[in-house]
Amino acid sequence: MNLLLDGIAWILDPANQTGPSGWFARLGEQLAYTFGAVAIAALIAVPLGYLVGHTGRGRDIAVSLSGGFRALPSLGVLILLGLGLGIGFKAPLLTFVVLAVPPILAGAYAGFEAVDRRTIDAARAVGMTESQVIRKVEVPLGLPLLIGGLRSAVLQVVATATLAAYVSGGALGAFIFAGVATRDYAQTLGASILVTTLALVLEGIFALLQKLVVPRGVVAKELKDVRARSSRTRAVMGTPIREGK
Repeated sequence: MNLLLDGIAWILDPANQTGPSGWFARLGEQLAYTFGAVAIAALIAVPLGYLVGHTGRGRDIAVSLSGGFRALPSLGVLILLGLGLGIGFKAPLLTFVVLAVPPILAGAYAGFEAVDRRTIDAARAVGMTESQVIRKVEVPLGLPLLIGGLRSAVLQVVATATLAAYVSGGALGAFIFAGVATRDYAQTLGASILVTTLALVLEGIFALLQKLVVPRGVVAKELKDVRARSSRTRAVMGTPIREGK
């Protein structure tokens, strides 16, 4: 308990907050790594995932790539890229892009695959072109799963971004590594609390966003289905019958 209080006291200490080496600046670097890597990964994975989901071609390859990239050890990739690119922000950023691609790719093609084929056939039957089917049907209906993929990518990267300090890339991990090296456990715990809090805040934001992007028609249909499955009893000729059964 005392160590936890020491960690909180380290966070609240003004001397640790400001300046180029303060935790405000390091927090900004953590966010820059997170959203920078996820943005680059999205530019790669979303079009590829949409192509796979719309055409149905290359799904096995996409699944294999996603699984293979997930299996890569983050620290090993970081060290390998650090040896090739040198210290700084390039190696960590590229490592986090590799980490963010699989969940975004999976969310993109899974979102398209989740759309009812009858809905797509109906869109084509009323004269929509393939581009209109993609823009007006598949993208809106598949958006919640894509946001779920982005949500997973953000959480993975924001937690792993602490490793950037291993190759002098900054971020909040700088305090963790420095605290372990100098046995300043209050500093280590304080930085860990900041990383955990940041991850929880981002999780809450993306969870809310994932709910907000669900099309109104889908929400209305879900509510209608729930009401249709009501289990209230009504008497018919003296015998109770359960509706929805």
